[in-house]
This record gives sequence, structure tokens and C-alpha cells, in this order.
Amino acid sequence: MAYSGIGGQAIMEGVEMINGTRGALAVRLSDGSIHTEDIDISPEPDWVKKTPVIRGIYSFFNSLITGMGSLFRSASFFDEEDKKKSQAGQKAEIGITLIFSFAVAIAVFLYLPMFLSGLARSYISRKWVITLLEGIIRIVIFLLYIWLIGKTSDIKRTFMYHGAEHKCINCIEHDLLLNVENVRKSSRFHKRCGTSFIFIVFLISVVLFMFIRTDNTFLKLLFRLLLMPLIAGISYEFLRAAGRSEGRLVDALAAPGLWIQRLTTREPDDSMIEVGIASVRAVFDPEKFIRDHELQQ
Repeated sequence: MAYSGIGGQAIMEGVEMINGTRGALAVRLSDGSIHTEDIDISPEPDWVKKTPVIRGIYSFFNSLITGMGSLFRSASFFDEEDKKKSQAGQKAEIGITLIFSFAVAIAVFLYLPMFLSGLARSYISRKWVITLLEGIIRIVIFLLYIWLIGKTSDIKRTFMYHGAEHKCINCIEHDLLLNVENVRKSSRFHKRCGTSFIFIVFLISVVLFMFIRTDNTFLKLLFRLLLMPLIAGISYEFLRAAGRSEGRLVDALAAPGLWIQRLTTREPDDSMIEVGIASVRAVFDPEKFIRDHELQQ
């Protein structure tokens, strides 16, 4: 398998793809046509690109902001009110949404598991067991959340586009010509997926949270928040290594994330695959990539 370096995400009725400083989104419009447009991607400073963990922290926040922008942009093609909003208004809405989402994430994925595991203190004396229990509760809540939202029709379609994104990347990285037939038979699971990233974050957080030695609820929550960028950076390095290499150890560590992708991806139809292909071709030359890879072998 070759490493292409491209990645992306599903958006509303479409796919976003990023390749270095090139980004694009492709959306299937209501009239059946595919609209493709470029996305502005801020280049990583050289020192950030060469610094392990720091590059992961930078990539995490940069991807979060870019991804939210693409989601809002894709939604604007189907919402007349969004089309009338000024660019400043759209940026303000993205900022408010990020803040609100961050607050909800803290409450649901940080505080709630910490609170629920704390109820077991009367029965469990070892702190590392409490921390492990907290991590298990956090993973269970995450899985339930993904399972529940996956029941809605809109999210089901988004998960299908998520599958199209993965299948397009897998098609390229297995030296297959990028067309509907080859993409259709490619896997919808990929080790560099953001779903795998989140699961790895949860696993690493269990280890790092064991070093927090305080019974003060506010301080425990504060220290967990302060550690999150570090956890994101470490998780990025693991996912980066996993996406570039093959081996039993890497495959075993990546397996839980790939399993969760059974919840976050669905098999796309051909029209969705076409959208994924359009997004890839806007940022990447698959034919050149295959030729270059064949010459290297």
C-alpha cells in the first residue's frame, strides 16, 4: 500500500479532501450536478512540520476549523438563509458553533465520565482503577452517541459519504485507477480516519490521566483540559505512523478504531462515489501518483 498523504471528511451531501496546502470540497446539488470549489488551507510553518507532537496539535486545531468551515459551506448550498449571510456572519456562526460544541464535549466526554466513575470511590480504593473505569465509561458514551446519531436519515447519508471518502483514498493507495468501479470494490475502512484518532485519544487519555493526583473536582477537570492538546499531539503521531506502515503491532493497535468505523461509515452509492472522486481530483493527480509509485518499485 502506498501513502498518498491526502485526507478528508464527509460534509453535507459531499466530501472534503485535503492534500497539503490544497483543499477542495465537492457537493451533489439538488439538480443532480456536482459543485466543486477550492478551500483555503494555511500552510504549516516549517518548524511545526518537523516537530513531533506539536505538528499534531497544530493539525488538530487547523483541521477542526477547516472542517467546520466546509460543513457550513456545504450546508449553504441547501439553505437559502445561509446564502444570504455575509462572510463575517458565517465566520461568527462557525466560532459560536465551535465554542458551543467544545462546551458540550467537555460536559459529555470529560465531566460526565469523571463524575460517574467517581461514584465508585466508595467501593474501589485504587485510583488507577477509577481512572480506567472513567476511560471505559467515556468510550461507552462515545459509542452510544455514534450509534444513536447514526439512526437519523441525514447522518446515515453523511456516513455514506464518509465511506466514499475512505474508499477513494484506499483505491489510490492500492494503485488502482480512480474510477467508480475500482472505488466501489475498495474498503470503506482506513487507519488514518478521524474516528480512529478519537478512539486513540481516549486510550492515551486513560494513561495520562493516571498522573493527575488531586481529589479536587475543578482541578481534575482543569488538568484534563490542559492535557488534551498533548493527547491530541501524541495520537496524531500514532495515526501518522499507522497510516504509513504495515505490521502486526500497528494493525493490532489500529484495530479498535477500524472497528468503530463500522458505525461511522456506510457503503456509498455510485452517485456518492462520483462526488468523492471529484473532490480527490480537485487536489490530487491519481494517475501521476500511480506512475510515480510504480517507478519506485
